[in-house]
Amino acid sequence: MTDARLDRRYDRQLSALVNAREPGLLLGGLKGVEKEALRVSMDDGRVARTRHPRSLGSSLTHEHVTTDYSEALIELVTPTFTESWELLQYLTDLHQFVYGHLGDEVLWSTSMPCRLQGDASIPIAEFGHSNVAQMKHVYRRGLGMRYGRIMQAISGVHFNYSFPAKFWEVWADVSAHSAGPNQAFISDNYFAVLRNYRRHGWIVPYLFGASPAVCRSFVAGRDDHGLVEFGEGTLYSPFATSLRMSDLGYRNKNQAGVSISVNSIDDYISDMSRAISTPNAAYQALGVEVDGEWRQLNANNLQIENEYYAFIRPKRVARSGERPTKALRRAGVQYVEMRSLDVSVLDPVGVNQNKLRFLEAFAAFCVIAPSPTLTATELSALDGNHATVARRGREPGLELLLDGRKRPLAVWGSEILDAMEGVCELLDGADPARPYLAALQTARGKIQNADTTPSARILREMRERGESFYDFAYRTSVGYRDYFRDLAPLAPSRHSAFAVEAEESWAAHERLEASDSGSFRDYLATYFAD
Repeated sequence: MTDARLDRRYDRQLSALVNAREPGLLLGGLKGVEKEALRVSMDDGRVARTRHPRSLGSSLTHEHVTTDYSEALIELVTPTFTESWELLQYLTDLHQFVYGHLGDEVLWSTSMPCRLQGDASIPIAEFGHSNVAQMKHVYRRGLGMRYGRIMQAISGVHFNYSFPAKFWEVWADVSAHSAGPNQAFISDNYFAVLRNYRRHGWIVPYLFGASPAVCRSFVAGRDDHGLVEFGEGTLYSPFATSLRMSDLGYRNKNQAGVSISVNSIDDYISDMSRAISTPNAAYQALGVEVDGEWRQLNANNLQIENEYYAFIRPKRVARSGERPTKALRRAGVQYVEMRSLDVSVLDPVGVNQNKLRFLEAFAAFCVIAPSPTLTATELSALDGNHATVARRGREPGLELLLDGRKRPLAVWGSEILDAMEGVCELLDGADPARPYLAALQTARGKIQNADTTPSARILREMRERGESFYDFAYRTSVGYRDYFRDLAPLAPSRHSAFAVEAEESWAAHERLEASDSGSFRDYLATYFAD
């Protein structure tokens, strides 16, 4: 938002939305969260070696309680809600239900794991004997061989969002789109969101990053980590916001050669399809099926689309056995998945309402703001901003790159937040509490004073208590376990619904295994067929 012509265009578009006089124009967007957390042994603070609790249901077929990379990495998935408070209540209830089945284990409260003993200490998730279960397991085995299991044990929070139908109607009119809000128009505008998230999304780890330190065991055997001593067993980067989103985490150097365009849905599908079909010499050397054992799904740049670690993804609910790109080709973009959020150790469920409101407003800013197409070189430079903020975001006077020119982070950040004010007013509507403007004001405080960011608060608390990162994470994890166990019991209807879902997931699991036919090789051939 530095070009005056672009600023004027944004102001005109926003004014047109306001003047449309459609009450609740942005209200009613669907919101969902996926929250990951490692199960950790209370005895020694190490990653649990136990199986995913059977009483929580089948991790293969349960919609809301599953596992991610590791058998110990629980993933809690909410349904979509129009109100963020309903989403957080459901997520709280899920945590409370899960804690009733964990015994002497706790859910780790931070994104970064501790007390690791190399890759072997991270058990790969098991899903059963069906072909789809084997595919999920082999994919994870391939990830471990390509990037290391330790990186896969990092936890995060993903925010899923779709704009309300009323917004698309008005936005098509404001944009003078003659065909109205058809699916092609909607998909094009979701890709505008993707491009602007890549431009301006560095602000998310700055505002909400909560992983400035790691246990020494996380980088054991590496001498290229660039971290410094914090205290016993702890390394950190003094101005880091999110080491999870740095080159130590999901900005992995192994994918440096994979470039996926976000200029259009067709370009995106084409680039993604090329990445999952182009052989990679290094991965070929690992082998695919060796002595009857599958090591990875294939030896291509990406095994499947999900291997690409993007800050934000275009999404469409896929049919059974349908690849994500095929779902997009079939019906277009349905929602976006924002993936830059660390698990917030400052919140019992790892996320809070202020954060969700900010992200909802930020999505609206990204769709309204001008979003020119991006070259691969521009994408690389913008991704570099994310990496810089992850490692050095709180550094005084830090500058980022925009259109080949250096921009002070504080100036650019203030411009983004100023531009979001009108969007927050639309979202607040007639609510006298003005919650979206309040979330924006909290963000302004963090831009003005980096010491108020979560990453700075975490380091300050560790210093004041004389704690290592492990001590800090263990203490807060146990504290949240006690918090959930001390809550009033779940409403009988909610507890019963969760219990029934767990039972029904096992019935679905068994039906899937009973109906499976054909070899795993044939299953993969069908899955990857164009």
